[in-house]
Amino acid sequence: MDLNGQDERTHIKSKYANRLVPSPDNNWIAFSHLHKAYVAPLNLNGQEVDLDNKTNSVPVSQIAKDAGINIHWSANSKQVMWTLGDHYYKNDINDRFTFLPGSPEKVGDPSDKGNVIGLKTKVDKPSGSTAFTNARIITMEGDEVIENGTIVINQNKIEAIGKSSDVNIPANAKIIDITGKTIMPGMVDAHAHVGGFRYGLTTQQNWQFYANLAYGVTTAHDPSANTETIFTLSEMLKSGDLVGPRLYSTGYILYGADGDFKAVVNNLEDARSNIKRTKAFGALSVKSYNQPRRDQRQQVLQAAREEGINVVPEGGSTFFHNITMVIDGHTGVEHNIPVAPVYKDILEVWGASDVGYTLTLLVNYGGLNAEYYWYQKTNVWENDKLLQFTPRGIIDSRSRHRMMVPDEEYENSHILSAKTAKALSDKGVKVNMGAHGQLQGLGAHWELWSIQQGGMTNLETLKTATINAAEYIGAGKDIGSLKVGKLADLLVLEKNPLENIQNTNSLIYTMINGRLYDSNTMNEVGNHPKERQPFYWENNKYNAAFPWNEASNSFMEQQCCGVGHN
Repeated sequence: MDLNGQDERTHIKSKYANRLVPSPDNNWIAFSHLHKAYVAPLNLNGQEVDLDNKTNSVPVSQIAKDAGINIHWSANSKQVMWTLGDHYYKNDINDRFTFLPGSPEKVGDPSDKGNVIGLKTKVDKPSGSTAFTNARIITMEGDEVIENGTIVINQNKIEAIGKSSDVNIPANAKIIDITGKTIMPGMVDAHAHVGGFRYGLTTQQNWQFYANLAYGVTTAHDPSANTETIFTLSEMLKSGDLVGPRLYSTGYILYGADGDFKAVVNNLEDARSNIKRTKAFGALSVKSYNQPRRDQRQQVLQAAREEGINVVPEGGSTFFHNITMVIDGHTGVEHNIPVAPVYKDILEVWGASDVGYTLTLLVNYGGLNAEYYWYQKTNVWENDKLLQFTPRGIIDSRSRHRMMVPDEEYENSHILSAKTAKALSDKGVKVNMGAHGQLQGLGAHWELWSIQQGGMTNLETLKTATINAAEYIGAGKDIGSLKVGKLADLLVLEKNPLENIQNTNSLIYTMINGRLYDSNTMNEVGNHPKERQPFYWENNKYNAAFPWNEASNSFMEQQCCGVGHN
Protein backbone atom coordinates (compact mmCIF):
# COMPACT_ATOMS: atom_id res chain seq x y z
CA MET A 1 0.00 0.00 0.00
CA ASP A 2 1.08 3.61 -0.31
CA LEU A 3 1.98 5.85 2.61
CA ASN A 4 -1.65 6.86 3.01
CA GLY A 5 -2.78 3.25 3.39
CA GLN A 6 -4.32 3.20 -0.08
CA ASP A 7 -3.64 1.27 -3.30
CA GLU A 8 -3.32 -2.05 -1.45
CA ARG A 9 -1.82 -4.92 -3.47
CA THR A 10 -1.12 -8.52 -2.55
CA HIS A 11 2.13 -9.92 -3.93
CA ILE A 12 2.44 -13.17 -1.94
CA LYS A 13 -0.10 -15.51 -0.42
CA SER A 14 0.53 -18.89 1.18
CA LYS A 15 -1.37 -21.48 3.15
CA TYR A 16 1.59 -22.70 5.21
CA ALA A 17 4.43 -20.21 4.74
CA ASN A 18 5.10 -17.70 7.48
CA ARG A 19 7.94 -15.41 8.56
CA LEU A 20 8.06 -13.96 5.02
CA VAL A 21 11.03 -11.59 4.91
CA PRO A 22 11.80 -9.53 1.76
CA SER A 23 15.41 -8.62 1.03
CA PRO A 24 16.38 -4.93 1.36
CA ASP A 25 16.42 -4.51 -2.42
CA ASN A 26 13.00 -6.22 -2.75
CA ASN A 27 14.40 -8.73 -5.24
CA TRP A 28 14.14 -11.80 -2.97
CA ILE A 29 11.93 -13.22 -0.28
CA ALA A 30 12.97 -15.70 2.41
CA PHE A 31 10.28 -17.63 4.24
CA SER A 32 9.65 -20.43 6.70
CA HIS A 33 7.39 -23.23 5.53
CA LEU A 34 6.45 -26.07 7.89
CA HIS A 35 9.59 -25.59 9.99
CA LYS A 36 12.00 -25.42 7.04
CA ALA A 37 13.37 -22.27 5.38
CA TYR A 38 13.41 -21.30 1.69
CA VAL A 39 14.29 -18.39 -0.57
CA ALA A 40 12.72 -17.28 -3.85
CA PRO A 41 12.71 -14.26 -6.19
CA LEU A 42 10.19 -11.59 -5.21
CA ASN A 43 8.34 -10.42 -8.31
CA LEU A 44 6.49 -7.17 -7.66
CA ASN A 45 4.68 -7.12 -10.99
CA GLY A 46 1.10 -7.01 -9.75
CA GLN A 47 0.56 -10.76 -10.15
CA GLU A 48 -0.25 -12.54 -6.88
CA VAL A 49 1.99 -15.56 -6.26
CA ASP A 50 0.91 -18.55 -4.16
CA LEU A 51 4.19 -19.35 -2.46
CA ASP A 52 5.38 -22.59 -0.88
CA ASN A 53 8.20 -25.10 -1.29
CA LYS A 54 6.64 -26.52 -4.47
CA THR A 55 5.81 -23.28 -6.30
CA ASN A 56 6.61 -23.52 -10.03
CA SER A 57 5.98 -19.93 -11.14
CA VAL A 58 9.24 -18.82 -9.50
CA PRO A 59 12.32 -20.88 -8.55
CA VAL A 60 12.34 -21.86 -4.86
CA SER A 61 15.47 -23.07 -3.07
CA GLN A 62 15.71 -24.59 0.40
CA ILE A 63 18.23 -22.90 2.71
CA ALA A 64 17.68 -24.64 6.07
CA LYS A 65 17.30 -28.36 6.58
CA ASP A 66 15.77 -28.40 10.05
CA ALA A 67 14.40 -24.90 10.69
CA GLY A 68 14.86 -21.22 10.06
CA ILE A 69 14.24 -18.78 12.89
CA ASN A 70 14.99 -15.03 12.99
CA ILE A 71 15.37 -14.86 9.20
CA HIS A 72 17.15 -11.67 8.10
CA TRP A 73 19.27 -10.30 5.25
CA SER A 74 22.62 -8.70 4.71
CA ALA A 75 22.47 -5.01 3.77
CA ASN A 76 23.45 -5.77 0.17
CA SER A 77 20.77 -8.50 -0.17
CA LYS A 78 23.37 -11.09 -1.20
CA GLN A 79 23.18 -13.22 1.95
CA VAL A 80 20.29 -14.54 4.00
CA MET A 81 20.86 -15.45 7.66
CA TRP A 82 18.90 -17.30 10.33
CA THR A 83 19.33 -18.99 13.70
CA LEU A 84 18.46 -22.30 15.30
CA GLY A 85 19.08 -22.61 19.01
CA ASP A 86 22.59 -21.35 19.73
CA HIS A 87 23.78 -21.61 16.09
CA TYR A 88 23.92 -18.82 13.50
CA TYR A 89 23.70 -19.70 9.79
CA LYS A 90 24.08 -17.89 6.49
CA ASN A 91 23.79 -18.68 2.80
CA ASP A 92 24.95 -16.75 -0.25
CA ILE A 93 22.04 -16.34 -2.65
CA ASN A 94 24.39 -17.19 -5.53
CA ASP A 95 24.91 -20.67 -4.04
CA ARG A 96 21.20 -21.48 -3.85
CA PHE A 97 20.42 -21.01 -7.56
CA THR A 98 22.08 -21.88 -10.88
CA PHE A 99 21.21 -18.80 -12.96
CA LEU A 100 23.06 -16.01 -11.14
CA PRO A 101 26.60 -14.80 -11.92
CA GLY A 102 28.97 -17.15 -10.12
CA SER A 103 26.25 -19.72 -9.34
CA PRO A 104 27.15 -23.44 -9.37
CA GLU A 105 25.92 -25.77 -12.10
CA LYS A 106 23.97 -27.72 -9.49
CA VAL A 107 22.58 -26.56 -6.15
CA GLY A 108 23.76 -28.73 -3.27
CA ASP A 109 21.90 -29.76 -0.14
CA PRO A 110 21.43 -27.04 2.49
CA SER A 111 24.41 -26.83 4.81
CA ASP A 112 23.83 -27.78 8.43
CA LYS A 113 27.07 -26.13 9.55
CA GLY A 114 26.67 -22.92 11.50
CA ASN A 115 28.62 -20.77 13.90
CA VAL A 116 28.07 -21.32 17.60
CA ILE A 117 26.89 -18.04 19.11
CA GLY A 118 28.37 -18.96 22.48
CA LEU A 119 26.31 -16.57 24.59
CA LYS A 120 26.60 -17.48 28.26
CA THR A 121 25.28 -15.91 31.43
CA LYS A 122 25.37 -16.87 35.08
CA VAL A 123 22.63 -19.02 36.55
CA ASP A 124 20.98 -17.26 39.47
CA LYS A 125 22.26 -18.60 42.78
CA PRO A 126 21.49 -16.81 46.05
CA SER A 127 24.17 -16.43 48.68
CA GLY A 128 23.90 -17.49 52.31
CA SER A 129 22.42 -20.39 54.26
CA THR A 130 18.95 -21.05 55.65
CA ALA A 131 17.95 -23.65 58.22
CA PHE A 132 14.37 -24.72 58.89
CA THR A 133 14.17 -26.39 62.28
CA ASN A 134 11.73 -28.59 64.22
CA ALA A 135 9.61 -29.41 61.18
CA ARG A 136 7.78 -32.44 59.93
CA ILE A 137 9.61 -33.22 56.67
CA ILE A 138 7.93 -35.28 53.96
CA THR A 139 11.00 -36.11 51.86
CA MET A 140 9.40 -38.15 49.02
CA GLU A 141 12.39 -40.48 49.33
CA GLY A 142 10.31 -43.65 49.51
CA ASP A 143 7.84 -43.26 52.38
CA GLU A 144 10.27 -41.35 54.61
CA VAL A 145 8.73 -38.74 56.91
CA ILE A 146 11.06 -37.08 59.43
CA GLU A 147 9.32 -35.88 62.57
CA ASN A 148 11.02 -32.96 64.34
CA GLY A 149 13.50 -32.55 61.50
CA THR A 150 15.87 -29.88 60.25
CA ILE A 151 16.84 -29.05 56.70
CA VAL A 152 19.78 -26.78 55.80
CA ILE A 153 19.98 -24.92 52.50
CA ASN A 154 23.30 -23.52 51.26
CA GLN A 155 22.91 -21.16 48.31
CA ASN A 156 20.55 -23.14 46.04
CA LYS A 157 21.09 -26.71 47.23
CA ILE A 158 20.15 -28.92 50.15
CA GLU A 159 23.23 -29.28 52.36
CA ALA A 160 21.83 -31.33 55.24
CA ILE A 161 18.58 -33.00 56.25
CA GLY A 162 17.60 -35.24 59.15
CA LYS A 163 16.40 -35.28 62.74
CA SER A 164 17.04 -31.95 64.42
CA SER A 165 19.25 -33.62 67.01
CA ASP A 166 21.50 -35.00 64.25
CA VAL A 167 21.92 -31.94 61.99
CA ASN A 168 24.66 -29.36 62.51
CA ILE A 169 23.51 -25.87 61.57
CA PRO A 170 26.19 -23.53 60.15
CA ALA A 171 26.96 -20.56 62.39
CA ASN A 172 26.05 -18.06 59.66
CA ALA A 173 22.71 -19.67 58.72
CA LYS A 174 19.41 -17.81 59.03
CA ILE A 175 17.40 -20.06 61.35
CA ILE A 176 13.62 -20.30 60.91
CA ASP A 177 11.86 -22.29 63.64
CA ILE A 178 8.74 -23.89 62.18
CA THR A 179 7.68 -26.11 65.06
CA GLY A 180 4.48 -27.97 64.24
CA LYS A 181 4.63 -27.15 60.55
CA THR A 182 5.33 -29.36 57.53
CA ILE A 183 7.95 -29.20 54.78
CA MET A 184 7.52 -30.97 51.45
CA PRO A 185 9.19 -30.63 48.05
CA GLY A 186 7.93 -27.97 45.67
CA MET A 187 5.18 -29.19 43.37
CA VAL A 188 5.97 -30.19 39.81
CA ASP A 189 3.17 -29.56 37.30
CA ALA A 190 3.88 -32.09 34.55
CA HIS A 191 1.27 -30.64 32.16
CA ALA A 192 1.17 -26.88 32.63
CA HIS A 193 0.24 -24.15 30.18
CA VAL A 194 1.77 -20.90 31.40
CA GLY A 195 1.01 -18.39 28.65
CA GLY A 196 3.98 -19.22 26.44
CA PHE A 197 2.37 -18.34 23.10
CA ARG A 198 3.01 -14.60 22.90
CA TYR A 199 5.42 -13.15 20.35
CA GLY A 200 7.97 -10.41 20.85
CA LEU A 201 9.01 -8.99 24.20
CA THR A 202 8.04 -10.85 27.36
CA THR A 203 6.44 -9.25 30.38
CA GLN A 204 8.81 -8.06 33.10
CA GLN A 205 6.58 -9.47 35.85
CA ASN A 206 4.65 -12.53 34.72
CA TRP A 207 1.52 -13.01 36.82
CA GLN A 208 1.13 -16.65 35.74
CA PHE A 209 4.57 -17.41 37.16
CA TYR A 210 3.86 -15.60 40.42
CA ALA A 211 0.49 -17.33 40.84
CA ASN A 212 2.13 -20.72 40.47
CA LEU A 213 4.89 -19.95 42.97
CA ALA A 214 2.39 -18.47 45.43
CA TYR A 215 0.58 -21.81 45.39
CA GLY A 216 3.72 -23.93 45.60
CA VAL A 217 4.30 -24.94 41.97
CA THR A 218 8.08 -24.62 41.70
CA THR A 219 8.45 -26.48 38.38
CA ALA A 220 6.23 -26.38 35.30
CA HIS A 221 6.41 -28.50 32.14
CA ASP A 222 4.50 -26.89 29.26
CA PRO A 223 3.78 -29.48 26.54
CA SER A 224 2.59 -26.98 23.93
CA ALA A 225 4.00 -23.50 23.44
CA ASN A 226 5.71 -21.11 21.05
CA THR A 227 9.24 -22.53 20.92
CA GLU A 228 11.15 -19.25 20.87
CA THR A 229 9.00 -17.69 23.59
CA ILE A 230 8.90 -20.55 26.07
CA PHE A 231 12.65 -21.23 26.01
CA THR A 232 13.38 -17.52 26.25
CA LEU A 233 11.24 -17.45 29.40
CA SER A 234 12.99 -20.56 30.71
CA GLU A 235 16.43 -19.00 30.31
CA MET A 236 15.32 -15.70 31.85
CA LEU A 237 14.06 -17.63 34.87
CA LYS A 238 17.37 -19.49 35.16
CA SER A 239 19.33 -16.23 35.05
CA GLY A 240 17.11 -14.53 37.64
CA ASP A 241 15.75 -11.93 35.21
CA LEU A 242 12.24 -13.26 35.91
CA VAL A 243 10.69 -14.73 39.05
CA GLY A 244 8.82 -17.97 38.55
CA PRO A 245 8.94 -21.76 38.56
CA ARG A 246 11.59 -23.77 36.76
CA LEU A 247 10.25 -24.04 33.25
CA TYR A 248 10.54 -27.03 30.93
CA SER A 249 8.72 -27.40 27.62
CA THR A 250 8.31 -29.31 24.39
CA GLY A 251 8.05 -26.06 22.42
CA TYR A 252 5.82 -26.39 19.37
CA ILE A 253 3.91 -29.66 19.30
CA LEU A 254 4.75 -32.16 16.55
CA TYR A 255 1.31 -31.64 15.07
CA GLY A 256 -0.07 -34.16 12.63
CA ALA A 257 -3.27 -32.36 11.67
CA ASP A 258 -3.50 -29.36 9.37
CA GLY A 259 -2.03 -25.94 10.16
CA ASP A 260 0.93 -23.74 9.26
CA PHE A 261 2.86 -25.18 12.22
CA LYS A 262 2.23 -28.87 11.54
CA ALA A 263 5.15 -31.28 11.63
CA VAL A 264 5.33 -33.43 8.53
CA VAL A 265 6.50 -36.95 9.44
CA ASN A 266 6.47 -39.48 6.63
CA ASN A 267 9.75 -41.24 7.33
CA LEU A 268 12.47 -41.53 9.96
CA GLU A 269 14.47 -38.63 8.49
CA ASP A 270 11.46 -36.33 8.85
CA ALA A 271 11.13 -37.38 12.46
CA ARG A 272 14.84 -36.79 13.12
CA SER A 273 14.61 -33.30 11.66
CA ASN A 274 11.71 -32.41 13.94
CA ILE A 275 13.44 -33.80 17.03
CA LYS A 276 16.71 -31.98 16.30
CA ARG A 277 14.86 -28.71 15.68
CA THR A 278 13.22 -28.89 19.10
CA LYS A 279 16.28 -30.17 20.94
CA ALA A 280 18.34 -27.25 19.60
CA PHE A 281 16.38 -24.91 21.89
CA GLY A 282 17.06 -27.00 24.99
CA ALA A 283 13.98 -29.22 25.07
CA LEU A 284 14.13 -32.47 27.03
CA SER A 285 10.84 -33.62 25.52
CA VAL A 286 8.62 -33.34 22.47
CA LYS A 287 4.88 -33.74 22.16
CA SER A 288 3.58 -36.10 19.51
CA TYR A 289 0.15 -34.69 18.74
CA ASN A 290 -2.40 -36.12 16.29
CA GLN A 291 0.14 -37.86 14.07
CA PRO A 292 -2.58 -39.99 12.47
CA ARG A 293 -0.67 -43.16 11.58
CA ARG A 294 0.96 -45.46 14.06
CA ASP A 295 4.13 -45.73 11.99
CA GLN A 296 4.51 -41.94 12.15
CA ARG A 297 4.29 -42.02 15.94
CA GLN A 298 6.83 -44.85 16.02
CA GLN A 299 9.21 -42.87 13.80
CA VAL A 300 9.02 -39.95 16.24
CA LEU A 301 9.77 -42.37 19.08
CA GLN A 302 12.79 -43.84 17.29
CA ALA A 303 14.24 -40.43 16.47
CA ALA A 304 13.68 -39.27 20.05
CA ARG A 305 15.44 -42.33 21.49
CA GLU A 306 18.44 -41.58 19.30
CA GLU A 307 18.61 -38.04 20.72
CA GLY A 308 17.76 -38.92 24.33
CA ILE A 309 14.46 -37.01 24.21
CA ASN A 310 11.21 -37.89 25.99
CA VAL A 311 8.00 -38.18 23.96
CA VAL A 312 4.72 -37.18 25.59
CA PRO A 313 1.73 -37.77 23.29
CA GLU A 314 -1.70 -36.16 23.26
CA GLY A 315 -4.30 -38.70 24.34
CA GLY A 316 -7.02 -37.13 22.23
CA SER A 317 -9.83 -39.03 24.00
CA THR A 318 -9.27 -42.03 21.72
CA PHE A 319 -8.90 -45.23 23.74
CA PHE A 320 -7.30 -47.48 21.12
CA HIS A 321 -4.94 -44.65 20.21
CA ASN A 322 -4.01 -44.38 23.90
CA ILE A 323 -3.21 -48.06 24.28
CA THR A 324 -0.97 -48.21 21.21
CA MET A 325 0.92 -45.28 22.76
CA VAL A 326 1.51 -47.47 25.79
CA ILE A 327 2.48 -50.54 23.79
CA ASP A 328 4.89 -48.53 21.63
CA GLY A 329 6.67 -47.16 24.70
CA HIS A 330 5.94 -43.45 24.86
CA THR A 331 7.19 -41.62 27.93
CA GLY A 332 3.62 -41.25 29.06
CA VAL A 333 0.03 -40.60 28.07
CA GLU A 334 -1.20 -37.01 28.43
CA HIS A 335 -4.86 -36.57 29.46
CA ASN A 336 -7.00 -39.29 30.95
CA ILE A 337 -8.11 -42.25 28.87
CA PRO A 338 -11.83 -41.87 28.07
CA VAL A 339 -12.81 -45.41 29.14
CA ALA A 340 -13.30 -46.18 32.83
CA PRO A 341 -13.02 -48.49 34.60
CA VAL A 342 -10.40 -50.68 32.92
CA TYR A 343 -9.81 -54.36 33.53
CA LYS A 344 -7.07 -56.98 33.73
CA ASP A 345 -5.85 -56.67 30.13
CA ILE A 346 -5.18 -52.93 30.33
CA LEU A 347 -3.90 -53.04 33.91
CA GLU A 348 -1.35 -55.71 33.04
CA VAL A 349 -0.20 -54.23 29.73
CA TRP A 350 0.22 -50.72 31.11
CA GLY A 351 1.60 -51.94 34.42
CA ALA A 352 4.34 -53.91 32.64
CA SER A 353 5.47 -50.82 30.76
CA ASP A 354 7.45 -47.78 31.91
CA VAL A 355 4.82 -45.46 30.47
CA GLY A 356 3.60 -42.72 32.82
CA TYR A 357 0.14 -41.22 33.09
CA THR A 358 -0.70 -37.52 33.42
CA LEU A 359 -4.43 -37.32 34.05
CA THR A 360 -5.30 -33.61 33.72
CA LEU A 361 -8.65 -34.29 35.40
CA LEU A 362 -9.47 -30.60 35.33
CA VAL A 363 -10.19 -31.19 31.62
CA ASN A 364 -11.47 -34.73 32.08
CA TYR A 365 -12.20 -36.75 28.92
CA GLY A 366 -15.36 -38.86 28.81
CA GLY A 367 -17.21 -36.86 31.44
CA LEU A 368 -17.48 -33.61 33.37
CA ASN A 369 -14.31 -31.66 34.03
CA ALA A 370 -13.06 -31.64 37.61
CA GLU A 371 -12.57 -27.89 37.22
CA TYR A 372 -16.36 -27.47 37.36
CA TYR A 373 -16.47 -29.45 40.61
CA TRP A 374 -14.14 -27.06 42.42
CA TYR A 375 -15.86 -23.96 41.06
CA GLN A 376 -19.11 -25.44 42.36
CA LYS A 377 -17.71 -26.25 45.80
CA THR A 378 -15.86 -22.98 46.47
CA ASN A 379 -16.51 -19.26 46.01
CA VAL A 380 -13.37 -18.66 43.99
CA TRP A 381 -14.19 -15.01 43.31
CA GLU A 382 -13.79 -14.38 47.06
CA ASN A 383 -10.28 -15.84 47.23
CA ASP A 384 -8.22 -12.79 48.19
CA LYS A 385 -4.90 -14.56 47.79
CA LEU A 386 -5.70 -15.76 44.29
CA LEU A 387 -6.88 -12.28 43.30
CA GLN A 388 -3.48 -10.87 44.24
CA PHE A 389 -1.88 -12.86 41.44
CA THR A 390 -4.63 -13.24 38.83
CA PRO A 391 -6.60 -10.52 37.01
CA ARG A 392 -10.11 -10.32 38.43
CA GLY A 393 -11.64 -10.51 34.97
CA ILE A 394 -10.27 -14.03 34.55
CA ILE A 395 -11.52 -15.19 37.94
CA ASP A 396 -14.98 -13.62 37.63
CA SER A 397 -15.62 -14.90 34.12
CA ARG A 398 -14.90 -18.48 35.16
CA SER A 399 -16.33 -18.66 38.66
CA ARG A 400 -19.31 -16.34 39.15
CA HIS A 401 -21.55 -17.98 36.56
CA ARG A 402 -20.78 -21.53 37.58
CA MET A 403 -22.55 -24.71 36.56
CA MET A 404 -24.24 -26.60 39.40
CA VAL A 405 -24.32 -30.39 39.01
CA PRO A 406 -25.45 -33.21 41.35
CA ASP A 407 -22.47 -34.83 43.08
CA GLU A 408 -23.24 -38.25 41.62
CA GLU A 409 -22.51 -36.85 38.15
CA TYR A 410 -18.93 -36.23 39.24
CA GLU A 411 -18.71 -39.73 40.76
CA ASN A 412 -19.22 -41.09 37.24
CA SER A 413 -16.89 -38.54 35.64
CA HIS A 414 -13.54 -37.31 36.95
CA ILE A 415 -13.73 -39.35 40.17
CA LEU A 416 -14.19 -42.54 38.14
CA SER A 417 -11.18 -41.54 36.03
CA ALA A 418 -9.22 -40.99 39.26
CA LYS A 419 -10.21 -44.46 40.51
CA THR A 420 -8.86 -45.93 37.26
CA ALA A 421 -5.61 -44.05 37.84
CA LYS A 422 -5.42 -45.55 41.34
CA ALA A 423 -5.87 -49.06 39.89
CA LEU A 424 -3.10 -48.40 37.36
CA SER A 425 -0.88 -46.95 40.08
CA ASP A 426 -1.31 -50.12 42.13
CA LYS A 427 0.04 -52.02 39.10
CA GLY A 428 3.15 -49.83 38.99
CA VAL A 429 2.13 -47.03 36.60
CA LYS A 430 3.59 -43.68 37.71
CA VAL A 431 0.75 -41.14 37.82
CA ASN A 432 1.60 -37.43 37.53
CA MET A 433 -0.16 -34.22 38.47
CA GLY A 434 -0.88 -31.91 35.53
CA ALA A 435 -3.20 -28.92 35.96
CA HIS A 436 -3.39 -27.92 32.27
CA GLY A 437 -3.19 -24.19 33.03
CA GLN A 438 -6.92 -24.05 33.79
CA LEU A 439 -6.33 -21.84 36.82
CA GLN A 440 -2.74 -20.86 37.49
CA GLY A 441 -1.46 -22.03 40.88
CA LEU A 442 -4.66 -23.01 42.68
CA GLY A 443 -5.52 -25.34 39.81
CA ALA A 444 -2.57 -27.56 40.75
CA HIS A 445 -4.16 -28.15 44.16
CA TRP A 446 -7.52 -28.86 42.56
CA GLU A 447 -5.89 -31.43 40.29
CA LEU A 448 -4.12 -33.00 43.28
CA TRP A 449 -7.31 -33.21 45.33
CA SER A 450 -9.17 -34.66 42.35
CA ILE A 451 -6.57 -37.41 41.98
CA GLN A 452 -6.95 -38.22 45.69
CA GLN A 453 -10.72 -38.62 45.23
CA GLY A 454 -9.92 -41.83 43.34
CA GLY A 455 -8.65 -43.55 46.48
CA MET A 456 -4.91 -42.91 46.59
CA THR A 457 -3.42 -42.35 50.03
CA ASN A 458 -2.38 -38.80 50.74
CA LEU A 459 1.30 -39.72 50.41
CA GLU A 460 0.69 -41.47 47.08
CA THR A 461 -1.18 -38.39 45.91
CA LEU A 462 1.61 -36.04 46.97
CA LYS A 463 4.10 -38.14 45.00
CA THR A 464 2.13 -37.47 41.80
CA ALA A 465 2.98 -33.78 42.24
CA THR A 466 6.59 -34.21 43.32
CA ILE A 467 8.94 -37.14 42.64
CA ASN A 468 6.72 -38.87 40.04
CA ALA A 469 6.27 -35.74 37.95
CA ALA A 470 9.94 -34.74 38.33
CA GLU A 471 11.14 -38.10 37.04
CA TYR A 472 8.56 -38.03 34.27
CA ILE A 473 9.91 -34.78 32.79
CA GLY A 474 13.52 -35.97 33.14
CA ALA A 475 14.46 -33.81 36.14
CA GLY A 476 14.26 -36.34 38.97
CA LYS A 477 17.98 -36.18 39.74
CA ASP A 478 17.68 -32.50 40.65
CA ILE A 479 14.18 -31.95 42.03
CA GLY A 480 11.09 -33.79 43.28
CA SER A 481 12.37 -34.94 46.66
CA LEU A 482 14.29 -33.53 49.61
CA LYS A 483 17.76 -35.04 49.61
CA VAL A 484 21.29 -33.76 50.13
CA GLY A 485 22.65 -32.39 46.85
CA LYS A 486 19.27 -31.71 45.25
CA LEU A 487 18.11 -28.22 44.32
CA ALA A 488 16.37 -26.30 47.09
CA ASP A 489 12.74 -26.24 45.94
CA LEU A 490 10.48 -26.72 48.95
CA LEU A 491 7.23 -25.66 50.59
CA VAL A 492 6.45 -24.83 54.23
CA LEU A 493 2.85 -25.67 55.15
CA GLU A 494 0.91 -24.57 58.21
CA LYS A 495 -0.96 -27.89 58.30
CA ASN A 496 -0.10 -31.52 57.56
CA PRO A 497 -1.22 -32.74 54.11
CA LEU A 498 -0.82 -36.36 55.24
CA GLU A 499 -3.83 -35.79 57.52
CA ASN A 500 -5.93 -33.89 54.97
CA ILE A 501 -4.87 -33.54 51.35
CA GLN A 502 -6.43 -30.07 51.13
CA ASN A 503 -3.83 -28.89 53.65
CA THR A 504 -1.52 -28.49 50.64
CA ASN A 505 -3.20 -25.09 50.38
CA SER A 506 -1.96 -23.95 53.82
CA LEU A 507 1.27 -22.52 52.39
CA ILE A 508 3.42 -20.15 54.42
CA TYR A 509 6.70 -20.12 52.46
CA THR A 510 7.73 -21.12 48.95
CA MET A 511 11.43 -21.70 48.28
CA ILE A 512 12.59 -21.89 44.67
CA ASN A 513 16.26 -22.45 43.89
CA GLY A 514 17.20 -21.39 47.43
CA ARG A 515 15.28 -18.10 47.31
CA LEU A 516 12.59 -17.85 49.98
CA TYR A 517 9.23 -16.14 49.39
CA ASP A 518 6.27 -15.36 51.61
CA SER A 519 3.62 -17.40 49.79
CA ASN A 520 0.81 -14.98 50.63
CA THR A 521 2.50 -11.86 49.22
CA MET A 522 5.36 -13.24 47.10
CA ASN A 523 7.72 -10.79 48.76
CA GLU A 524 11.18 -12.33 48.95
CA VAL A 525 12.23 -12.94 52.55
CA GLY A 526 15.10 -14.82 54.13
CA ASN A 527 18.63 -13.80 53.18
CA HIS A 528 17.58 -11.48 50.36
CA PRO A 529 14.48 -9.44 51.35
CA LYS A 530 12.78 -7.78 48.39
CA GLU A 531 9.21 -6.61 47.90
CA ARG A 532 7.24 -7.77 44.91
CA GLN A 533 6.40 -4.98 42.49
CA PRO A 534 2.75 -4.23 41.59
CA PHE A 535 1.07 -6.05 38.72
CA TYR A 536 -0.53 -3.99 35.98
CA TRP A 537 -3.96 -4.12 37.65
CA GLU A 538 -2.42 -2.84 40.90
CA ASN A 539 -0.61 0.01 39.18
CA ASN A 540 -2.01 3.44 40.01
CA LYS A 541 -2.00 4.57 36.40
CA TYR A 542 -3.96 1.48 35.38
CA ASN A 543 -6.46 1.98 38.20
CA ALA A 544 -6.89 5.65 37.24
CA ALA A 545 -7.83 4.55 33.74
CA PHE A 546 -10.39 2.08 35.13
CA PRO A 547 -11.73 3.76 38.33
CA TRP A 548 -13.71 1.12 40.18
CA ASN A 549 -13.34 2.46 43.76
CA GLU A 550 -16.28 3.95 45.69
CA ALA A 551 -15.32 7.59 45.17
CA SER A 552 -14.93 7.18 41.43
CA ASN A 553 -18.19 5.22 41.22
CA SER A 554 -20.02 8.16 42.79
CA PHE A 555 -18.42 10.50 40.30
CA MET A 556 -19.28 8.21 37.39
CA GLU A 557 -22.91 8.00 38.54
CA GLN A 558 -23.15 11.77 38.50
CA GLN A 559 -21.69 11.86 34.99
CA CYS A 560 -23.87 9.06 33.66
CA CYS A 561 -27.14 9.55 35.49
CA GLY A 562 -28.01 13.16 34.75
CA VAL A 563 -26.87 14.89 37.94
CA GLY A 564 -26.45 18.48 36.79
CA HIS A 565 -26.68 17.42 33.15
CA ASN A 566 -29.36 16.95 30.53
